[in-house]
Amino acid sequence: MRILDLETPAVVIDRARAKANLVRAQAYADEHGLKLRPHIKTHKLPMFAQLQCDLGAVGITCQKIGEAEVMADAGITDIFIPYNILGAGKLDRLLALHRRITISVTADSAVTVAGYAAHFTDPDHPLPVLIECDTGAGRCGVQTVEEVVTLAKEIDAAPGLRFEGLMTYPPRGKLAEVEEWLSEAIAALEKNGLRANTVSSGGSPDFYEAGSVKSATEHRPGTYIYSDRMQVAFGHGTLEDCAFTVLATVVSRPTENRAVIDAGSKALAADLAPVPGHGHIVEYPDAVITGLSEEHGVIDLSGSAKKPEIGEKVRIIPNHVCPVSNLYDEVNLADGDTVTETVPVAARGRLT
Repeated sequence: MRILDLETPAVVIDRARAKANLVRAQAYADEHGLKLRPHIKTHKLPMFAQLQCDLGAVGITCQKIGEAEVMADAGITDIFIPYNILGAGKLDRLLALHRRITISVTADSAVTVAGYAAHFTDPDHPLPVLIECDTGAGRCGVQTVEEVVTLAKEIDAAPGLRFEGLMTYPPRGKLAEVEEWLSEAIAALEKNGLRANTVSSGGSPDFYEAGSVKSATEHRPGTYIYSDRMQVAFGHGTLEDCAFTVLATVVSRPTENRAVIDAGSKALAADLAPVPGHGHIVEYPDAVITGLSEEHGVIDLSGSAKKPEIGEKVRIIPNHVCPVSNLYDEVNLADGDTVTETVPVAARGRLT
């Protein structure tokens, strides 16, 4: 099938661009002595998770247990969940995963550690636990080096747990500060007889500078496989590197300078980027998607000399690709202008 024969809106993934992004990132990680543990939250596809491992990744990252279950069922055997996992039901599911694959988790409080310790009690098969550190992003994570040491001791004292190291989601553009934070924490742990075997950092925007965080042993990029307008605006590649587009149809031209497409917030998500509009239209780069309702995307054509006709199909690079992946039941893989395979987004909606 030709791409233009697809019913719209539809996701199209350029296989060659996606693989090139993966190969380039793996080469950088290898060159800088970083283990790569890509985050599957972007693609949610077992086939791409396996490709990442085949290219050299040590395993994958999943944000939720549901995603990890899907990937484990597909044959991925080394998974990191960088999330506080709470509640008996989720801990039971985590224990089931622990019994069949290599899995590790994070904690940033004594409450989370206590939950792990109560469920994981086998000293011969302990659960690896990393401490999440807030190195400036202002989300989860312990706030001080002293808290790192205290929590590490609690993990180390639990028979069914193993203190594995540190994890952070770093603030963009502040890698020097991240390195300072992590190196101080590692030194404090060593003074207390504790060792961080793994120091896991993440993010795609600063990935090609990640080698400057010398304390990190691994990196968790996610969006890098597809890229998007946000990543390009942050300096991570160009629009030509973007492998993921939403194919849409122009369904209305109410005025000379206004077009409407059949892709609204349910097809493109509503995330903004440091560039105008709700996505980049490949065929009309000077047009701006100025507004989204649920099923309509409104395009301002006043800056575009060329203008689309009703019924014409266009390709849109999303502002933020990760939530867009989660909007579709399936995606279409393409070589050039030809759709070669349509696959289900297996981990879509696995939010628990």
